[in-house]
Amino acid sequence: MPGAREPLLRWRPRSLQSRQLWAASLGLVAFLALTGYALDRAFLDVASQGQRERLKSYALYYAGHTDFARDGSLIPPDVPPEGRFDRPGSGLYAAIELPQGRWSSLSAQGPLLPATEMLGGREERFDGPLPITRSDGTPGNVYRYSIGLVDATRGDAAEFPYTISIMEDAGTLPKQVSVFRRALWGYLGIAAVLLLFLQALVLRWSLLPLRRVIVELTRVQRGQLSRMSGRHPRELAPLTESINALVDSERENLDRQRNTLADLAHSLKTPLAVLRTRLDSDAGEAELRDELETQLRRMNDLVGYQLTRAASGGHKLFAAPVAIEPHAEQIVRGLEKIYASKGTICEFDIDPAARFHGEPGDLQELLGNLLENAFKWAGSRVLLTVRVGEEAPNRRPGLRIAVDDDGPGIPPDRVAAVLQRGVRGDERVQGHGIGLAIVQDIVRSYRGELDVGASPELGGTRFQVTLPPGL
Repeated sequence: MPGAREPLLRWRPRSLQSRQLWAASLGLVAFLALTGYALDRAFLDVASQGQRERLKSYALYYAGHTDFARDGSLIPPDVPPEGRFDRPGSGLYAAIELPQGRWSSLSAQGPLLPATEMLGGREERFDGPLPITRSDGTPGNVYRYSIGLVDATRGDAAEFPYTISIMEDAGTLPKQVSVFRRALWGYLGIAAVLLLFLQALVLRWSLLPLRRVIVELTRVQRGQLSRMSGRHPRELAPLTESINALVDSERENLDRQRNTLADLAHSLKTPLAVLRTRLDSDAGEAELRDELETQLRRMNDLVGYQLTRAASGGHKLFAAPVAIEPHAEQIVRGLEKIYASKGTICEFDIDPAARFHGEPGDLQELLGNLLENAFKWAGSRVLLTVRVGEEAPNRRPGLRIAVDDDGPGIPPDRVAAVLQRGVRGDERVQGHGIGLAIVQDIVRSYRGELDVGASPELGGTRFQVTLPPGL
């Protein structure tokens, strides 16, 4: 099987332009072929109908200019409708079938024409091609138009029926069709060449924006550009935006890793310096043991914090939507056990259609830190509100998460300080002061906003997270 697939892979066109050019060219050729066939059939029908009408006009001419004697003999017109009727073997023949005989035009002398039969009054018939033998003995074919008439002009006799037949050599129509076909297919061939050339130009012009995207992407890969430009058609805008989001995300992840390592090194420098100083001093073994335990605990907390920040700092660009209520219920059950002595109750107001488009771990960190902070400061009530946020065409909707408590609240001039890493709202309350900073880092990684203000429902503090529409 692998060997059978290799020829197909080699045959496959290497570019979108070649694929579209082949497909459009085949479609154009097929369309022109069908058009030529339809015009050819239409011309055949029109030419056949025109021949019938022409032969009918000759027959009506003979009907209007032919007289009959009292004895029933025929008196032909002095001048035929066309000169070929007087030239033997000219290819245009007239025959009138009478009850007691038959009359033929001078042109019918020589060729062996098909026999005619008497038709009823006003009966018409057009048939052919019918075989004949020409004057030179060669075989041929004719088209024949016949009409049955009745002469009732003689008052002393009964009605006199007769049939007029006009025959024309079948070679006339094929010659006309041949001339038409040569002209038709010649012009269609020229049109096909011009349209194929124009199609190639239009296709190249229409794919020019895609080639520009490829050039810009190559320059981004080589480091000549920092990101894709915004000067692209709207059909390619989602692609370039996704590429820019990927590039920005990778750069943010790299910067975050560098910053995490730098922060970790800077944070560990002080405990290590303290240990070095205590080792160089004359402190006793018990004092050194206590100091070592203290600094090790501190370093362990710092490492845990930095790992937590690094783990929650990034997210997948195209994560599946995550239901919010199950995660919120799991977190609240644990918090209610921890703060059971306070009797705090958490209420939910969650829109069933709301979804978090990101990693479940980020949602756990976001809700966990916000709800834990609310439980810590609340008197007896906490409210979690989740709503679908701003919507944009062809994008996933945004999200709004608000956590309210009935605690003492935060003064407006203290909001900026509380959100800083390592700062606690009240130094007397146990904690590390990094929970809200982690929330702020997660919200920033999703390009959202964190607003802190007074709670209109419970009177304490409201922490509201607003995430914009995603890609």
